[in-house]
Amino acid sequence: MKDQGHEPLEREASDALVHDREVALPRLREIMRRLRAPDGCPWDLEQDFRSIAPYTIEEAYEVADAIEQDDPEALRDELGDLLLQVVYHAQMAQELGWFSFDDVARGSAEKMLRRHPHVFGEAEGRTAAEQVVDWERIKAEERRAKGVERESVLDGVPKGLPALTRGAKLAARAARVGFDWPDPDQVLDKLTEEARELVEARDELGPDAVEEEFGDLIFVLGNLGRHLGADPETAMRRTNAKFERRFRAVEARLRARGRTPQEADMAEMDALWDQVKADEKAGEKAGEKAGGV
Repeated sequence: MKDQGHEPLEREASDALVHDREVALPRLREIMRRLRAPDGCPWDLEQDFRSIAPYTIEEAYEVADAIEQDDPEALRDELGDLLLQVVYHAQMAQELGWFSFDDVARGSAEKMLRRHPHVFGEAEGRTAAEQVVDWERIKAEERRAKGVERESVLDGVPKGLPALTRGAKLAARAARVGFDWPDPDQVLDKLTEEARELVEARDELGPDAVEEEFGDLIFVLGNLGRHLGADPETAMRRTNAKFERRFRAVEARLRARGRTPQEADMAEMDALWDQVKADEKAGEKAGEKAGGV
């Protein structure tokens, strides 16, 4: 089947497609083609890969947030927004003669087949750990086939990742060649050491040293998460959500007293925080009991 979008549809056929609710992906792609057409949307026509990239990153975070909120309807919507970003980039690439959406999808499908020979090929069943090793070996073979050789095991970790995520990935790469703490207890020891160095920097050195030592402390925390099987970015999102939920509850309890946070002192808000925390834990225990009945 010919790639949709290589040849623009006649206007009548295009109008029919963009209003056809029975089709999904071809309709979305045609809508994007029309938005980028000479008589399309002025804003969309002004965009390029760099201007759209921040929206792509934002939509990926909104998908993660919908998952964290355990909201299926929001997840559906956010996945649609993320898919639109893929369609957008592919349309711009097609206009430049680089590749089409179908090229993107075809390449992804071929990659999945290559990297899962235990599912789609002749290879025998593999454990999850063995599959990770195979995955990295296959990726290395793909790079060699393209003439791409890495000078460092750290090559290829995207610089655009959030700093906490990138730090964990850099450490994981180094761990592949044995540069790693053998167990979480030694990471905890390192965490204590970095905390002491941060205090020393605060007391004896300047702001630059404090920032450097603070960064070291965060880096070790990211590594501790890796050793404990906890993704640092996911853990931080959960903590942010918990803080927001509890602080909003504190504000609500202050409003019930006819007060605002500005009118309360730390002692009052801290006491309310403890109440909110205790109520949450009591609710969790009640839920566990109900679930076990």
